Amino acid sequence: MKARSLLKYGRRQGLLLSFLTHGVMAMALVLFGLASANAAEGEKAEEAEKPEKVEEKADKAEADADSEKKDEKKEEEEKPTPEQIFEGGTKSFANWVEVSAGGYFLDGSKAQFQQRHRTEDKVFGGIQDFHYGQALGKGATLAVDGSGIYDNHDYKLSLDLTHEKTGFLRFNFENFRTWYNGDGGYYSPNDAFYSLSDDALALDRGEFSVEGGLTLKNVPPLTFKYTHRYREGEKSSTVWGPTHPLGVGTTLVRGLSPSFYDIDEAADIFELGAKHRIKKTDIGLGLRYETGDLDNARKMTFWPAEPEERKVTDRDDTSYDLFNVHAFTETWIKTNIFFSSGFSYTDLDNSYSGSRIYGDDFDVGYTPNALNGIGYQDMSGDSRKHEYVLNLNLFTVPLHHFTLVPSVRVMREDWDADSTAIQTSGANPLTGSIDSNTDGDLIDVRERLELRYTGVTNWVLSARGEWTQGEGSLDENGGLGPTLGIQRETEDSRFFQKYSLGARWYPIRRVTVDVGGYYKINNYEYDHDFDSTANDSANRYPAYLAMQNFETLDGNVRLTLRPHQKVSLMSRYEFQDSAIDTKPASISGLGEVQTSDMITHIFAQNVTWSPWSRLYLQAGFNYVVSETETPASDVTQAILDAQNNYWTLNFSSGFVLDDKTDLNLSYFYYQSDNYEDNSAFGLPYGAEAEEHGITATLVRRLTANLRLTLRYGFFHYDDTTSGNNNDYQAHLVSTGLQYRF
Repeated sequence: MKARSLLKYGRRQGLLLSFLTHGVMAMALVLFGLASANAAEGEKAEEAEKPEKVEEKADKAEADADSEKKDEKKEEEEKPTPEQIFEGGTKSFANWVEVSAGGYFLDGSKAQFQQRHRTEDKVFGGIQDFHYGQALGKGATLAVDGSGIYDNHDYKLSLDLTHEKTGFLRFNFENFRTWYNGDGGYYSPNDAFYSLSDDALALDRGEFSVEGGLTLKNVPPLTFKYTHRYREGEKSSTVWGPTHPLGVGTTLVRGLSPSFYDIDEAADIFELGAKHRIKKTDIGLGLRYETGDLDNARKMTFWPAEPEERKVTDRDDTSYDLFNVHAFTETWIKTNIFFSSGFSYTDLDNSYSGSRIYGDDFDVGYTPNALNGIGYQDMSGDSRKHEYVLNLNLFTVPLHHFTLVPSVRVMREDWDADSTAIQTSGANPLTGSIDSNTDGDLIDVRERLELRYTGVTNWVLSARGEWTQGEGSLDENGGLGPTLGIQRETEDSRFFQKYSLGARWYPIRRVTVDVGGYYKINNYEYDHDFDSTANDSANRYPAYLAMQNFETLDGNVRLTLRPHQKVSLMSRYEFQDSAIDTKPASISGLGEVQTSDMITHIFAQNVTWSPWSRLYLQAGFNYVVSETETPASDVTQAILDAQNNYWTLNFSSGFVLDDKTDLNLSYFYYQSDNYEDNSAFGLPYGAEAEEHGITATLVRRLTANLRLTLRYGFFHYDDTTSGNNNDYQAHLVSTGLQYRF
C-alpha cells in the first residue's frame, strides 16, 4: 500500500513536470519560429537572400529542434521513478539486514498476555530479517535468509544453492515458541481462582532439513530430502482435575484444578522422489520413511491444597516406524481431456508403553495408597496398520464454456493392536498383568463430480456432488477399569453425501455478487454382533449406539462493490445449521433424539478507501451469532445451551508524510458476552471478554541504504470468565534499523 501511494504520487508529480516541460519547450519553439519569421522578412526587405541559404537555415533549425527533443527524452528517461524515489535513488539493493529491539511494559496477567501475543513480556532484540543473494557464475545462484529474536525462541535460517542445469542444494532450520495459559477454572460464589503459575507454559516447535535435487538434461529429475522435526515443552489441557471449591470437608465437587501436558517428541523423515516423461504422460514415484519417538505425559492435580491431594501422571510413550510408497501419472489425452491417477501404500508399526500413577508428586513410582484412584503401570504393546489409497481423476471440457471433472477415491485400512498392563487401585496390592487386543478393517469408496459453466454472459456457475460408501469391523477384547474383560464385535456402515452450488454474477461494472452453499449428511450405522456389556445396564457406552446422523446446511452470499476507483466495499453473510441425531439400540429402552443443534449467523463488512494518493484507509467489522442446543439442558441446569456470540472491529491506515517517511496506524477491538454463572449447578462455560489494541508505526528513510522504524502499541484485555484474573494492560515500544546493500 505504501508503494502504491508513492507510485500514484510520483506519477502525478511526473505528469505535472512533464506537462510543464513540454509546454515551455513548445512555447519556446513558437516564439523562436515567430522571431525567425520576422527576422527573415526584415532581411528579405533589405536584401533578398539566396534560396540555398534559406534551406540551410531551415535544416539547421529542424536539427536543433530534434536535438532538443532527444535531450528532453533523455532527461525524462533519467528521472527517478516513484519506487526509486522511495528507495533513495536509481540504484537498487537486492540484499538487506534488519535489526530490531524493544520491550513490553505489562500490568496484569503475564500468562494470558504471553498466550495472546505469542511473546515474552520482557525486552527482546535481534535480527528481524536478513537476506543475501548472489550470482556465482553462469546459471548458479546463492540465497541466504534468516532471522533471530533473542529470548523469544524465534529463529530461522535457510540456504539455497541452485544451478539451473545441474540441480540444487537447500538447508533449512526453524524454531518458534507458542505460549499457553495453564490456569484452571474460576468459582464465583467464593471468588476462588485456580492458577497454575504466573508464567505461561511454553512449547517449542522446529525442524531442520537438507534437500538436494538433480536436474540434468535427458535424465529424470531426482530429489532427496531429510527432515528432523521436534516438539518440546509444555502446553495446557482442558481436562481439569476435581476440587472442593467451598473448602475441605464439603461435598460440592467441581473440575477446576489446572492440568497440563509435558511434551517431548522427535521424528526423522527421509524422502526420495523421481519424475519421468513418457510421450504425453508424466510419471512420478516417491518413497518416504519416518521414524519417531513421542514421550508425552498429562499431569493433573486432584483435590489441590487438601489433605487428600494427589498428583496424577498419565504417561504415554510411543515409538513408530512408517514406510510409504506412492506414485502418480498425469496425461493430456487431448487438448480438452486430462487424466491423472495416484496410488499410495503405507505401513505403520508402533510400539508403546505407559502408566497412570497417583502420588505425592509428578513422575514418581507407584506406591499403594487408599487415596489413589484406578490406574495402571508397566503397560506395553504393539500395533500395526496398513493403508491403501487409489485416486482416479478426469478433467474434461466436452462443450465450449462447460467443464466436467469426475473422480474416484478408494481407501482400505486394516490394523491390529495388543497390550498388557498391571492395574492399580487404592491401597490394594498389585495383581497380575491384564491383556488386551483389538483388530479391525474398513473400506471407503468416494465418488465426486464437479461441474462449471461460463456460457451465460457475466455469470460463472458451479456445482459439485460427493458420495462416500464405507463399511468396517472392529473387535475388542480386554481392558482396564471398573469392568474388566470387555468382549465386543461390531460391524459398521456409513454413507456420506455432500452437494454444493455456487454462482458468481457481474450485473454491472464494478459489482460482483457471489452466492453459494452446501448440504452435507454423514450417516453411521452400527451392528453389535456380540457385546459383553448389556445395553440395558448402567454400563452401555459406546456400544449401545445403533445410528448417528451428522447433518449440515450452509449458505452464504457476498457482495463486492467498487463505486469509485478509490473505494471498495465487501459485504458477506453466512448461515449454517448443524445437527446430530442419535439412535440407541432398542434394548436400551431409549428412542431416537436430536442430541445437538448448532445454528450460526456470520455478518462481515469491509471497506477500503484511498481518498488521496498519500493516504489509504481500511476498516472491517465481523459479527457472529452462534448457539448450540442440547436436550441435556432441559434435564439439568448443570448443562446450558452453549453460546458463542462475539464481534470484532479492525481499522488500519497508511499515510505518506513525505518522500522519505510513512506512518501506519491500526486499531483492533473484540467483545464477547456469553458467560452465564451457573456455579451452583455446574461448571460455567462461555467466553465474556473485551480487548483493545492500538499500534502506530513510523518508517523513515535516512539514506539510500538505511531505514529506521519506530513502533508503539497499547493493549488492554478484560476477562469476566476468569473472574478478571486474566486481565492485563501492556505497552509496546520497539525500534528497527534496516541496512540495504
